[in-house]
Amino acid sequence: MSLVTLADVLQPALKNGYAVAGLVTLGWEDMRAFVAAAEAENCPVILQAGPSCRAHTPLPVLGKMFRHLAEAASVPVVAHLDHGYTSDECREAIDSGFTSVMFDGSRKPLAENIAETRAIVEMAHSAGVSCEGEIGFVGYSGGENSAGTDPKEAAQFAVETGVDAMAISVGNVHLQQQDGAGLDEERIHAIQAITTVPLVIHGGSGVPMAQRTALARGSHICKFNIGTELRMAFGEALRDAVTRDPDRFDRVQILSETHDPVVAAARRVLSAFKGA
Repeated sequence: MSLVTLADVLQPALKNGYAVAGLVTLGWEDMRAFVAAAEAENCPVILQAGPSCRAHTPLPVLGKMFRHLAEAASVPVVAHLDHGYTSDECREAIDSGFTSVMFDGSRKPLAENIAETRAIVEMAHSAGVSCEGEIGFVGYSGGENSAGTDPKEAAQFAVETGVDAMAISVGNVHLQQQDGAGLDEERIHAIQAITTVPLVIHGGSGVPMAQRTALARGSHICKFNIGTELRMAFGEALRDAVTRDPDRFDRVQILSETHDPVVAAARRVLSAFKGA
């Protein structure tokens, strides 16, 4: 069985100079392809269930799907709740078999974010589960603006919450469909100079591939969340499968044709984070 916690995969990454991809899932087809890609690359993978995924499929079902894939995998697989906004949601994920939860209190005042995150950390750790938190706010392309992470606040947050991983806002933006301007490496180094916790980049699809690799090997960023570019690969493959034969209606047959393109896209993502 290859089901592991977030701490299990991020601590070796921190020590040995590489990063692990948190791949945002929406359904069975992509999560299965992500595990196949990780096996082909012989590296760990974090399967992530974000809010849109949970709106489509209940957490208890997602937990069973993740665990089924992990137990048959030849590489370590983390079952991770992405952007849990309440204690109840995090508790449900833990009860559903997730091995890691991300509590997002980033919109809250610092003291409130620390207090609520600490409570989730304690709940998770008591169940043998990892917990990720967020300090600063990572915005959305075409939506809410980001608020960059203050290094001193990050250090306080890390110490007072006890999180296993800390998501930071350093120029990254959710839902970007093209490369952005790149991350603020000066701010990243200021944060890691006064903290020891593994760092996380949400909105990794907007980070240029060369910078992903450089930061994976040369900073404390140990987890990059990647969603949009893989959803785009899935969408393109699905459109090709549908339009190739307009008379087809069997969704199992149609969806099966997304597998190889999504595996290939996920392999490109995963290979960029490996150590030198």
